[in-house]
Parts: sequence; structure tokens; C-alpha cells
Amino acid sequence: MAKTSPAEFVRQVRQEVTKVSWPTRKETSVTTVMVFVMVFVAATFFFTVDQLLSQGVRWILSLGA
Repeated sequence: MAKTSPAEFVRQVRQEVTKVSWPTRKETSVTTVMVFVMVFVAATFFFTVDQLLSQGVRWILSLGA
């Protein structure tokens, strides 16, 4: 492969950046809010499952006492 010069590399990078479809401010805001909502839902789900499993283990261990 032929090596490219630093100037050619920068030119190619700038050319590729012009092809990028950047999101609008509204799209970024909506996506950010959706991420926070999904994190909250996942955290709530895993907390609930953890509490149920913890209670189940405590119940099983109390049978042997």
C-alpha cells in the first residue's frame, strides 16, 4: 500500500467529515432523554429482580435454621 502524506490524510479526513449526517439539536435531545428513560427502566427492573432473589434466598436459608 502506498503511504499517504499528512497533508493528504487531513484532506481525506475533511472530505469524509462532509459526508457525515450530523443529528440536529432536537434529535440529540430526544435521544438523550430516551437513554435516561431506558436506564431508569433497566435499573428499576434489576433492583426489583435483585430484591426478589434476595428474599427467596433468605427464605430458603431460614428453612434450615
